[in-house]
Amino acid sequence: MLNTKMALPLSFFFISCLVGPLLGQDMPYEDFMAQIQACPRECHCPNNFPNAVYCDNKGLKTIPQIPPYTWYLYLQNNQIEGVSADALRNATQLRWLNLSRNKITNEGLEEGVLGKLSHLVHLYMDDNLLTSIPSGLPSSLEQLRVSRNRISKIPAGVFSGLDRLNLLDLQGNKLMDDAVTEVSMKGLNNLVQINLAKNQLSSMPLGLPPTTTQLFLDGNNIEKIPAGYFKGLPKVAFLRLNRNKLGSDGIPKNVFNVSSILDLQLSHNQLTEVPLIPSGLEHLHLDHNKIKSVSGSMCPLPAEALDGYINDSAPRLRYLRLDGNEIKPPIPRDIIVCFRLLTSIVI
Repeated sequence: MLNTKMALPLSFFFISCLVGPLLGQDMPYEDFMAQIQACPRECHCPNNFPNAVYCDNKGLKTIPQIPPYTWYLYLQNNQIEGVSADALRNATQLRWLNLSRNKITNEGLEEGVLGKLSHLVHLYMDDNLLTSIPSGLPSSLEQLRVSRNRISKIPAGVFSGLDRLNLLDLQGNKLMDDAVTEVSMKGLNNLVQINLAKNQLSSMPLGLPPTTTQLFLDGNNIEKIPAGYFKGLPKVAFLRLNRNKLGSDGIPKNVFNVSSILDLQLSHNQLTEVPLIPSGLEHLHLDHNKIKSVSGSMCPLPAEALDGYINDSAPRLRYLRLDGNEIKPPIPRDIIVCFRLLTSIVI
């Protein structure tokens, strides 16, 4: 009798310790039990993080039935070929879905299956077999990552209604110039970052939303930048054009004269001269080009203004990389006089 009486309080204490933190996460005990009991046998549903379901690295070919109170679903590193509505029938509260590194094709995506996930914020589908941007995406989506697929087209209207999307990762696909247009990009009204690196672009992409702040175009075949190109991108701050085919004759004189640009990367191109840069630029990468010399001509301020300027109006360049060119030290004095905030020069 004594042992029984002691066991009851201990059991109650154990359950309280288990459930207490969960109630603090706004998950009622009944929901917690329903979630744990419905956990697929192929997956792991941790008691201390009941809204997450881990089905990654399990060799799965299909998606199992997902419990009803799942917010975070990890299905990466499997052999999944499709996404069925039945598997996600109860997963209406999903916020985060990771389907990277599987074998999913556009044909394997059941029509309307993603659009029903009305709370989905992050969708990861990197390293699959997609040939086009999936259609019918939910309006709640904020980040879409589909890098390293086989995407060669962006259907017109596929981004319609995605007013919350702020990040689009299309790195490592097969996009050509005719795929990235004002028509195909329509609907991205609040996009901040777009990654188009390692595609097959030969010219600067058209139709990018004016809200774009980070533009990554590394590893394409771009040879020139149209004059006035960045007038349509007044907020661009981080611009990466490394490993393209840009020569100095393909960069108009004042094309980078955009006050918003803070970080400009032009490494591994065919530049023979240092381009003119905006006064507010803080980081400039020009390594591995064909530049033979640098001089005060790269200074965004006229020579007569250098003696009188104060720190608030000084050029903001802090980091300058010039290695891999044909430049021999030392750096000319007029560069140091112009860029008085420089803390690092790599040559």
